[in-house]
This record gives sequence, C-alpha cells and structure tokens, in this order.
Amino acid sequence: MSDPSPTDLRAWLAKALEDHERALVVYATQLLGGDGERARDVVQDAFLRLCKERPEDVSGHLCEWLFTVTRHRALDVRRKESRMTDLTEDTVRAQGSDPAATTALIDLVDEAEGVYARMCSLPPKQQEVLRLKFQSGLSYKEIAGVMNETVGNVGWLIHMGIKNLRGKLAGEGVEV
Repeated sequence: MSDPSPTDLRAWLAKALEDHERALVVYATQLLGGDGERARDVVQDAFLRLCKERPEDVSGHLCEWLFTVTRHRALDVRRKESRMTDLTEDTVRAQGSDPAATTALIDLVDEAEGVYARMCSLPPKQQEVLRLKFQSGLSYKEIAGVMNETVGNVGWLIHMGIKNLRGKLAGEGVEV
C-alpha cells in the first residue's frame, strides 16, 4: 500500500479534529477536575500523537484510539499535578456582567454541582462510564476499548451508575 499524500493526511487529520475535538475536550475537562485549559493541552497532545500514526493503523477505531490516548494523558497530568480546580459561585460572579444572566448561571451551576457531587460519590468506574456515554456520546464498544473492559461489563457499569445516581437523587427529594 502506498503512503498517503500530504494533502490526504491533512484532510484526514482535519476531519478527525472536526469530528472529535469537542467531545475529547469535554471528557478531558471532567478527568482534570474542570480545568479546561489543561484539557485542551491534553487533547492537543493526543492529536499530535495522532499525527505520528498512519491512518490505516487507527482506521475503524479512531474515536476509541483518541479517547484512550486522551484518557491516559489526562490521568498522567492529574497524577503529576494532583491539583483540581472547581467552578464556584465566586468565579461565575467575577466573570459575569449581566446580573440576570449571572443569577441564572449561578442557579444552573448550583444544580449541576449538586448532581455532579452525587455522581462523584459513585465508584470511579461508574463515574467514568457515565461521562463517556452521556457527555462524550461513545458507544458501549468504544467505552469498552477506552477502559479496557468488556462490552457487557460496560453495560452493567452504566446500569448500576444510573441506578445508584437515581437512588441518591431520589433519597434527597430530587425528582428524577
């Protein structure tokens, strides 16, 4: 098989970036405790690593490959820095200029923080599968590849994560 032309490689990389960058940044941001800047750096690193790969070596599993590389890199960064940054009301107030929009955003952040806090009390694998499924939109098969689990176990982890999260929210009077 002949090597692809530089134009074909650029087009392939541009398509991969367009298709996956946003979901990867969201996923990395979650893994890095809300630090979007570090998440973008991690995703950039994943794409730099993709530039070194031949398209045929990742063909058919590009999404899984990108999420796996992003996950490993984010976990490396988290281990090295061991510092998490959370979005707080003070941060939102400092950045907002429209009082009504700021109040609505603070209410939304409060609600999200409540659900997020309950989700953070789930076992780590349940947290991760829920993020990969519902925030990143990965299939069970892709999640299984990223996390090195069986598809059946991914399904069970998602089921149990949702069940546990519903139980926690219902136990506190939150309608689910």
